[in-house]
Amino acid sequence: MAKLLDKQRYKCTLGAMQTVQEIERAIPILHSGPGCAQKLSDSIGSSGYFSPNIFPCTSINEKDVVFGGVKKLETTIENAQKVIDADLYVVLIGCIPEIVGDDTAEVVSRFEGSEKPVIYASTAGFKGNNYIGHEQVIDAIIEQYLEASDEKEKGLVNIWADVPYQDLFWLGNIRELEKLVAELGLIPNAIFGYGHGIKNIKRIPKAEYNLLVSPWVSVGYMKKMERKLGIPCLYYPTLPIGVFETSRFLREVRKFTCVDAEKIESIINKHENYYYYLIERYADMFLETRVMAKQFSVVADAQYALGITKFLVNDLGLIPAKQFITDDTPKAFQEQIRTEFENLNYGLKAEVSFETDGYKIYNEIQSHDYHGYPLILGSYYEKEMTEKMFGHFLNILWPVQDKVVLDDTYVGYTGSIRLIEDIYSVAVQRWN
Repeated sequence: MAKLLDKQRYKCTLGAMQTVQEIERAIPILHSGPGCAQKLSDSIGSSGYFSPNIFPCTSINEKDVVFGGVKKLETTIENAQKVIDADLYVVLIGCIPEIVGDDTAEVVSRFEGSEKPVIYASTAGFKGNNYIGHEQVIDAIIEQYLEASDEKEKGLVNIWADVPYQDLFWLGNIRELEKLVAELGLIPNAIFGYGHGIKNIKRIPKAEYNLLVSPWVSVGYMKKMERKLGIPCLYYPTLPIGVFETSRFLREVRKFTCVDAEKIESIINKHENYYYYLIERYADMFLETRVMAKQFSVVADAQYALGITKFLVNDLGLIPAKQFITDDTPKAFQEQIRTEFENLNYGLKAEVSFETDGYKIYNEIQSHDYHGYPLILGSYYEKEMTEKMFGHFLNILWPVQDKVVLDDTYVGYTGSIRLIEDIYSVAVQRWN
């Protein structure tokens, strides 16, 4: 019997158009029905050089279902090349062409000699969510565009982390990871965001290392790059938020890349000293038991649920209630992620639920005794529920309707200070 999935926190696979959008001067070409771009775009922060309103689309209809839409796709690509000044054209396949069996690969192959590259990704909505679509786009770049290189650029590190737009802090997080890597004397190379794009994509095969910061998204294509391009990967499953996890992250990067140990410890000490200086200034507020909840829950994708839980326990000493992972994490990764939730300081462990149904999450949180005002960090869907429980709420994940984020971050030493400010700004409002 069919079930109703209440308040899902992701989009369909075709949402990968936003991954393409944040490769500078790359544009998606949608082989799909009309309206997909508008429905899948975010209302905040999704304009720019190429906005969803101008994404080329075949807008296939009933006639194309019967007779096929490959001719329409070919003319759409041709016309996009004529009128849109892009460096990379990425054909994304929607549900209908996939069902009727349009040979998109054959059509795209006709543009192999084009001045600007044309590639394609199978992103039919029924194949999964936009986390999977993000992987499909990167996989297409690896398979159809990149070639192994004998030339290696010493210290060059490819950085892979957030899914653009799905994470409202994606730009700031990548920039902060780049800064941390650069402090070690390495050369960061990311393909998303300002000043990156096709020139950084071309540098990927020349890198000495890949750095993946993610519990599960993109693990597959890291292994593929290791096989095809010969680039070893440091897989770091926890988003480094706070002094404890960020220092651990830097030491792991040091060991993997063989950076001088003394240099690393000097950098860590500098950041930790300033971090604790800020914490000490507000120690009276942090130790005031009325201000903050005794227990917390994070309702987010695996990346934020794990990273923020570790931060709140290891750095701030809060007690975890059940944590909820909402990104439809593949079963192959769930046990490993559960183990990470048991790797907390002070002998604490966090119970975690992989749950995509907002109704079930709502019932579990409502029935739990938080021993006071709960702290709930999640999507905007949790706001009304938290208010009914007289708790503290912070919107950290899509959908976001109560804040604007340009290039802010929760990553690293600097980002965790921003997170503390956001959490305690919510909490102190109760007393003022």
